[in-house]
Amino acid sequence: MEGNAFVALALTLFAGLTTALGALVVFFTRGPRMGLLSFGLGFSSGVMVFISLKELLPGADALIGGALGERQGGWIATACFFGGVIVSAIIDQLVPEPENPHEAVSLADMARARAGERPAPSGAGGQKPSLARVGLLSALVIGIHNLPEGMATFASALAGTSLGLSIAVAVAIHNIPEGIAVAVPIYFATGSRKKAFLYAFISGLAEPVGAVLVFLVLMPFINDVLVGAMLAAVGGIMVFISFDELLPAAREYGRGHTAIAGVVLGMAVMAVSLLLF
Repeated sequence: MEGNAFVALALTLFAGLTTALGALVVFFTRGPRMGLLSFGLGFSSGVMVFISLKELLPGADALIGGALGERQGGWIATACFFGGVIVSAIIDQLVPEPENPHEAVSLADMARARAGERPAPSGAGGQKPSLARVGLLSALVIGIHNLPEGMATFASALAGTSLGLSIAVAVAIHNIPEGIAVAVPIYFATGSRKKAFLYAFISGLAEPVGAVLVFLVLMPFINDVLVGAMLAAVGGIMVFISFDELLPAAREYGRGHTAIAGVVLGMAVMAVSLLLF
């Protein structure tokens, strides 16, 4: 189990650090192509939904059912799945939309970022909001959103390296546009590209921190029931993220057909990879 744990930590670190790739948009006058961003968000959504319903929930059912009985295992796995959905929804509701890093950056803001324009003044009297307030709120919001993702990737890798790699890649794809969603609003608030990149980078580090918390707190208690419960909750979290955040953002950044094409291809790629490995 120790070998699996270190592999799981490495996969979580990889997934988290891809957030910094998206944040690089603030350093360039030309941002990502909207069609490609829309397709990538749809692709990530397809991967997450497929693997949640095809692998995570059935795997959780099998693990818990093997330990406690098929009927009881099915009820517990289902409850944990929808528990993950509910927890994600509560966290999302607690974060105001303008400061929520999972909300889509508007096309107007993205166009201004691509053009390299200075951020517009905001706040009362045309003044920019307090840098300390922006920093503390951003750090809190980013941590709340990304700690569960790190725990999810780590738990999936504990169940199996192949499954963990699939989850890590799905989360990594999702984190690239998330880095954009974190960095661009912070750049507009502070006028500093370096600070915007730094906060997005910190948001990525929150994921391996989540994995370390699982490693330090839960590893002594790891068994089939706990891993199964975590897998089911991970599936619920991913389904919520896909339907509430990724797909709406994909449609915001491009045409509907582009997003759906990404969803279908993401599902197909994940299906083939599961059959091969």
